[in-house]
Parts: sequence; C-alpha cells; structure tokens
Amino acid sequence: MCGIVGYVGKRPVQDLLLASLRRLEYRGYDSAGISVIADGHIETVRAVGNLDALAQRLEAHRKALVVAGASAEPYREHSTIGIAHTRWATHGRVSEENAHPHNDSSDRVHVVVNGIVENYIELKQRLSDMGATFTSETDAEVIAHLVAHHLAQGTLAQAVRAAYSELHGHYAFVAMSLDDPEVLVGVRKECPLIVGRGEGEQFLASAIPAFLEHTRSLQYINDGEIVVIQPDGVTFFGPDGAEIDRELTEIDWDEEQAEKGGYETFMLKEIYEQADVLADTISDRLANPDRVDLTIDGALDEELLRGAQRIVIVACGTSFNAGLIGRYALEEWARIPVDMDVASEYRYRNPVVSDGDLVIGISQSGETADTLAAMRLARERGARVLAVTNVMGSQATREADGVLFTRAGQEVSVAATKTFVCQVAVLYLLALNLARLRGTLQADDIRRLIGELRALPSKVELLLGSLDLTEIARAHKDAEFFLYLGRHAGRGVALEGALKLKEIAYIATDAYAAGEMKHGPIALLDESTPVVCVATESPVLEKMISNMQEVRARGAHVIAIASEGDLAIGEHAEQVIRIPASDWMLQSLLAVIPLQLLAYEIARLRGLNVDQPRNLAKTVTVE
Repeated sequence: MCGIVGYVGKRPVQDLLLASLRRLEYRGYDSAGISVIADGHIETVRAVGNLDALAQRLEAHRKALVVAGASAEPYREHSTIGIAHTRWATHGRVSEENAHPHNDSSDRVHVVVNGIVENYIELKQRLSDMGATFTSETDAEVIAHLVAHHLAQGTLAQAVRAAYSELHGHYAFVAMSLDDPEVLVGVRKECPLIVGRGEGEQFLASAIPAFLEHTRSLQYINDGEIVVIQPDGVTFFGPDGAEIDRELTEIDWDEEQAEKGGYETFMLKEIYEQADVLADTISDRLANPDRVDLTIDGALDEELLRGAQRIVIVACGTSFNAGLIGRYALEEWARIPVDMDVASEYRYRNPVVSDGDLVIGISQSGETADTLAAMRLARERGARVLAVTNVMGSQATREADGVLFTRAGQEVSVAATKTFVCQVAVLYLLALNLARLRGTLQADDIRRLIGELRALPSKVELLLGSLDLTEIARAHKDAEFFLYLGRHAGRGVALEGALKLKEIAYIATDAYAAGEMKHGPIALLDESTPVVCVATESPVLEKMISNMQEVRARGAHVIAIASEGDLAIGEHAEQVIRIPASDWMLQSLLAVIPLQLLAYEIARLRGLNVDQPRNLAKTVTVE
C-alpha cells in the first residue's frame, strides 16, 4: 500500500514533494525516494527507512553537489516537476535499490508505482532480451522499461497507454520522462490515484491529503484511464485513446478529515481499505496460478517449513482469533497438527517443545511483549520460529527464523480490522504452501483455491459496497449482553466479532463454540438477548442451524451471517447478513467484515469514540 505523489507547476518541487509524502507515510514507511527533472537530466535520491531518512539524504545530496563544484540550485530551487514515493515492500527486500522511483536503462524514464504487476516475470524476460538492464528485485521496475520501450513510438501518454495494455495485476503508477519535461502521466487499475487541480500547477497522488494544503479541487480517475498533467491543465484519456471529459470536485475537508480519507473515523477508513490491503497481501504471492510463493519478501526460507512436524500458534487478542481461523486451514489443507495457545499462557506453562515444532508468533506490531516472550521460549527449547507481523524491522522480525509480512499498512485505530484480515490471508497462504510441500492437496485443488483467494479482494469490495447494518444496530444498540456463536473456523469469526463489540461499544459480550452453548451459556439467554450466529456454508452448517434453533426456543434474537444464495437460513434467524459465495474455508475472512461494521454502527449510535476505546492501547509492550 505505497504512497505516490507527482507535481508539475512553477514552484520548487523537492520540499513540496517531501512535505506531501509525509501526508502519505501511513501508506508505507520502509523506504522512500524522489526524482526531479533538473537542468536537462533527472536527479534521484532514495533512502531506506522513514521520511526523516530521505530528508537527511536529500540534504547530504545537496551538500555533495556544492562540494563537487556543481550548483545545487537547479536541483533544489529551479526544479518544478517531479515524482515521489514512500514504500511498503511487497516485492523485493527493503533496500535502496528496491526503493522507488525506478528508471529505465537510459535513465530517461522514471516511474513510481503502487500495487502489483502479476506478469512481471514474462515482461522482464522480454525486456531483458531487448537490452534492458534491471537493477532491482521489484516487479515495479518493469514498468519503467516498458514505458521507455513504447516511448520510441510516440509521446509519454501514448507510451503509458501501450504499457497499460500489457500489464496484468492491480496498480497505479505515474511516469516522468526527459522527452516530455513538463508532463506527468498517470494511470490506475484497482489502486487509488487522484488529480489535484491548482492554478498553474497540478498534482497526482494516492490520496487527497497529499495535496490538500495546496488545493481543494480534484478530479477522480477511473480504472483504465490515462491522465496527463501539465502546469496549465489536465487531460483524461480512455484505454482506447479517446479523450474524456471529467468533472471537477470541490471538497471542504479539514486536515483531520483529510487524514481519515473523508471518513468520520480512522476505524471506518481502515475497514474500507480492506479490499486494497488484502490485494497487497496476496496478489504477487499468487502470481503463479499453480503455487504460492512466500519467499518474495526475502524473509522466509521454505526449508523452514519442510521439516515441521507440528505447528504451535501463539498470539494475543485479535491476532489469536486470526490464528484460530488459520489453524483450521492448516489442518484441513496441509494435514499437520496445529495447537493454539494464548501467548501469555504459553510463556508460563512449561510447554513441551521438540525440534520438529514450528512455532508461529502473530503480532500486528511485532512488539507484543507476551508474544515475543513465547517466541523466545520456544526457540530456546529447540523449535523453529516464524513471525507473522505487519511491521518491518520490529522485534519479532529480528528474533524469528523466518517472517511473513501482512502488508496492511499503518493501522491507526486501536481496534484492529484490516490487520486481522491480512493475518488470516497470510495463514491461508501458508496453509496452501504447506499443502503443496507435503503433498496433501491435489494440484487441481491448489489451483482452485488460489483462484478463490485471488477473488477475495473483489468480494470484499463488493461486500463493503452492499452492507447497511444501521437497522440491525438500532434494534440492538441498547442491549446489555450479546452472545456470538460459531463452529469450526466460524468460532474464530465469532470471537473476533465479539471482541470488536467489547472494545468499542463497551457491551458485555461472550463468544462460544456453538456446540458448547448448552453447557452453560444458554442460561444467559432471554427475550432481550441478541445472538450473532456465524452460519456460512460449511460442513458443520446443519449443526450450526440446530444451535440457532436452540437459541430461538429460548426467545433470543438471532442475527445470522450467511452465504449468498442460502435462502433457507432465513427460516432460522430474524435478521440475516449475507456475504458473497466463496470456498467454505475462505468465507471466514469475509464473514468477519459485517461484524466489524455492526460493532462500529452500535458504538456510533451509543456516541462513543471508536478510534480510542477506553483502557486500550494499539501496541501492548507490557505484561
């Protein structure tokens, strides 16, 4: 989920681009870079680390020019066109070579890219055969060489359009060329890119906050459209090259609203980012339709997985719930025994560990004290340790034998949403990879499941566009107690849905394996109790329906999460929330999204601050 900024106009561009990047740093913060056209050539500065590191490199570059006897003025003061990028690595390790902007072999075309190029291997081979020299490990670099190749036959806009026609994946990019030194060209496909309109200056960016300080006039770009910005105007073209009229939109956001992308809270913004971040998590790892590649980040050696005889997952809170869903996928697909443990319990219970154990520690921040301690204990006793985390360079990444990054980008709201779905997705990928290594699934089954996984981002987007839970939230916002029920992988969904309601709505809530309800929790039910039942398609759906009937017989109100097309479920529930049809195991990821929004709507109706729930912290670094 990288951040892109482009500017063309009359003002000195370097400091303007750097300030704009700071508004987008939440989209990526492992490396950054800037390219500007200066005195007939392109100057590029890149740095590993956050934007402070880039600022230091920019100043060092200026001083080096002065020491060398060259004037720094054309670069710093007179350059008025440039592109910039802040990166969240999805392909290639974190290094200066892999940081953007990327350039072609002649250094005449520079690009900044957000997203995934799925057919980069094929394109890279073809371009290499034509003489292109690649200097990074990224998939994004192929775009620079591809645009340069097509630039020989036309303008930069024509070259971008031709390149777009050959690229597969989801991405947005902005290109700059010495051959058109007052022009930037952008295009998007399922990744955000927006035009900011000014007087004698124009912007291209991944999000509105990047240019809000300078203009409140903008134009939206649709998928497949090519946009050409020059100081005196903006032109839109369709994929066929036909010019398109695009209305101007004026926004009245304040700076806080801008940081939230126009949403009323960070939590709501992050819920609606889930389709994009999920695509970032899975797309390049599923570029091959026949297998999962988990080595792309350079942080996981598959030999770590081959010798595993048992898996133990240790985690806390939301990460524990994600691990529970992953457990079922690992056992179902890879046929490997999996134990789950709350990290704070594992670290103190003198666990039995063997050298054939693989211990997976899941932590959004990579700094969760209990999870880190559990990982250390397992490693000391001979287990291999794999970290699943969202933060590069975190303590978990330094102490594990291997790492799987979730790539969710910065999550500001204390209540986790997008990091949860990315954790679940990573565990699905791990389970499929292990199934291939262990030979427990047929090739056709792996191919089918990869196809289903690749469809998840679009299904999440469809689901988010169709959900309206206001009526259900109003009906139950004053309830003093909720019960959440699920079976099999649905139990993890129920636990996570209940946790969200506790965290942000402060309602007493219990979550149970549905078959256990009659062993105690059923005594809590009466005619005022809402019971949320995860009743998606699965081998245990009939059992789940039996539990729903038991709930209704006690007068409680059943709210069901059900699969699209399962009309019969309406006979057993008062209210039904439907999710898109998918493989039954993968439906757990989709099923949690309405529960996030239900908790959100109830908390909003109760007038609560969902981004900063009482007594909680985003990263728990103490016991």
